Amino acid sequence: MRLTALRPQLWPACLALAALLAPGAPAIAAEKPRLRVDEYQIQAEIQPVKHELTAQARVKFTALEDLSVAVFELNNALRPARISDEEGHTLQVERVTQDSTVRVALPNGLAKNASTTLTFEYSGTLENGDQSPVPGLKLAYVGSEETYLLYAGRWFPLSGYGTNRFTATIRLTVPAFMTAVGSGNPSVSAGGPPQLARPARTTRAARAQARTEARAEERPQPSGAVKTYVFAWDKPSFPGTIFAGTFGEASYTMGGVKAQVYFQPLHKDLASDYGNTALREFQQFSSLYGAPLTSTIKVVEMPDDTVPSAWAPEIAAIAGRAISAKVNYRLLANAIAHQWWGASVSPATRDDWWLSDGFARYSEARYVQSAAGEAGYQEAVKDIDVGALAYDTIPLASVAKLDVFSPEFQSLVTDKGAALLNMLRYAVGSDAFDRAMRSFAQQFAGKPATVADFRGICEQASGQQLGWFFTQWLNSTGAPEFKNKYTIYRLGNNKGFRVVGEITQDLDLFRMPVELKVDTDGKTEEKRIEVVGTDSPYTIETFGRPRRIVIDPNDRVLKNSPDVKVRTAILRGQQLVQQGDLAEALKQFQNALSSNQNSSLAHYRIAEVFFLQHNYQSAANAYREALNGDGEPKWTEVWSHIQLGKIFDLTDQRERATNEYRQALQTNDNTQGAMDEARKYLQAPYKEKQSSG
Repeated sequence: MRLTALRPQLWPACLALAALLAPGAPAIAAEKPRLRVDEYQIQAEIQPVKHELTAQARVKFTALEDLSVAVFELNNALRPARISDEEGHTLQVERVTQDSTVRVALPNGLAKNASTTLTFEYSGTLENGDQSPVPGLKLAYVGSEETYLLYAGRWFPLSGYGTNRFTATIRLTVPAFMTAVGSGNPSVSAGGPPQLARPARTTRAARAQARTEARAEERPQPSGAVKTYVFAWDKPSFPGTIFAGTFGEASYTMGGVKAQVYFQPLHKDLASDYGNTALREFQQFSSLYGAPLTSTIKVVEMPDDTVPSAWAPEIAAIAGRAISAKVNYRLLANAIAHQWWGASVSPATRDDWWLSDGFARYSEARYVQSAAGEAGYQEAVKDIDVGALAYDTIPLASVAKLDVFSPEFQSLVTDKGAALLNMLRYAVGSDAFDRAMRSFAQQFAGKPATVADFRGICEQASGQQLGWFFTQWLNSTGAPEFKNKYTIYRLGNNKGFRVVGEITQDLDLFRMPVELKVDTDGKTEEKRIEVVGTDSPYTIETFGRPRRIVIDPNDRVLKNSPDVKVRTAILRGQQLVQQGDLAEALKQFQNALSSNQNSSLAHYRIAEVFFLQHNYQSAANAYREALNGDGEPKWTEVWSHIQLGKIFDLTDQRERATNEYRQALQTNDNTQGAMDEARKYLQAPYKEKQSSG
């Protein structure tokens, strides 16, 4: 999910998932799943003042092979107090903090295809990201201002992250002043949690369960007035994300779809804009892909200290920093698109992960096309292509070798996956592509799917064999860098001109239709050319004299170019800044300058690093270079002036600072609230924030 709502000087890497905000665990090959979780019955209580979560989770699972040990992931901040089997017997448990797992010994074993239920009793303090399953990134937090328990935070014992679909009934007890949001239409009752529904048991099991309940009653109970929400989701999916806070609630409807907006008081006046935008996006995706699992979407505000966006069945959550008067419709569209790609159709394995994140990313671009036209769509595709090539060192078909939360994994599954769909649409035609996407969404609604499933549907919808396409873009790395050489001939008898040329590129096995546009003194001519191998000849006849020939003018094909090389180097540098590796980030930004010494964006990013290092003279020099560069993107001008003003304020040169803020205002560019920022520092000097440590 892109961080398009952040101020430009704070933008981290532009890839989709929150995972990019922190380094992932070391790359390891994904293990074959040994069990499948089928159902959860979770009873949880939060103590916001103490940041405490106390929970009991009954987990029904099926063995996919003979098991003697069942392994589940659980946030390291949560301590299992007791794990028991169906008979109430306490089981031996090993806690492995290196991979945030608990290993439960099964004394009698569990045969393949047999099912059983374990009951986990656990508690802990969720206050920071120190023990998060993704190092340094808060994915689960309990607090009075807002509590968020994201599925990715492993706040309940899970298996098969992102691929194991399950049903769940979640009972959450919160202080009476809080509103809870989860998947499903909740029932709400005053007081503490009701007892979980219990299966019939033997007399011995009943006695053991009575002992378990007695211990539960001895646990600390919520203080003050409380209420309990019950969220039941009976369609296998990923319903494990819960929010609780002092939300304002607003509801909007359109065409049978209901949007519920849960914003904090600061943003309550923006609820209508976001609710109605969500409805329009939901309607468009419904027209493209058919109905999803539900006709309700809950737009939830998250705090700024976690991921930029998150999704679950019925839920599209975005960080408060992304909520502004100008609706961040791209970020919202991406979260909503996951109702089809993720909540409904999900990847069967990690190698299939792009069927969720890549499809949502491309759906975001399709909504941009409807909201901002072809120019907006092309800009979105350029962003996608840059992300696709940022870490193109491993084939998309082999991403399971990477950690799910690494920048490399996210770059591939999110942006290269979306780039593949953009190319596929061009290769088979828009009508066949849309038929395939709709058929895929409907045939695999509520199910896991593989790339082979998707390919089969595409071949059926298009009437083409597409092995060449999927092999090329799934099993290979790299992208062509096209070059064009041609000769123009004047035809006799006023018949016009003939262009005889050849498109060259360096990938011997490459095959792809490529659009060629010829601008002439009169009508623009376009021709689709089958580029095969390193040299592909073509001939085009025009009436007017050709003035310019452009290869792939609408970015239908993932390709390298000097501009893409600049932007990918900058993207990698931004991610290194987020990881705190400023020295390596500077190297990436310098690499960008080696491709384009005039890049305003590269100079701006270099200035950011110097500013973070308090090297204000070097920062000022780099901001000046950004102002004197190519001016791309346009916002580098206004923000360079603002940043220069800050530097002058920090060095007690107030007159020079106010001059920079005034020049910022003269640009009349309010990208990411630049005008408000400039006016604020015209009123009072910028001061560096003091470290809380």
